[in-house]
Amino acid sequence: MIDFEGRRFRAPDGDAATEAVYHQQDDFVWGEVAGGAIRRGWTAGTRMPDGSLAMGYTFVFTSGEIVCGRSVNTPELTEDGRVRLHEVWERYGPHAATGTSCIEEVA
Repeated sequence: MIDFEGRRFRAPDGDAATEAVYHQQDDFVWGEVAGGAIRRGWTAGTRMPDGSLAMGYTFVFTSGEIVCGRSVNTPELTEDGRVRLHEVWERYGPHAATGTSCIEEVA
């Protein structure tokens, strides 16, 4: 199983200034997100028996917009040993949406 403590992630095709730092205690995993268009954000959830992460999130953008949702993140190891998370997400509220994305561990 992957230990997420201290791992830093960015979207490979997103704003390079936005970064998430993950933490872990047992099966509880949480992250703090900041930079770029995100003023501050948080994600928290649990690592499932298959290694995937079931997470909830809240982001406050520099524009003042607030978004909340949930995601299931499936990890894979890249050829150079970094962690890549494939995210299937759902956003709630006035701008509700669903989609997929990917974040990768910063080397």
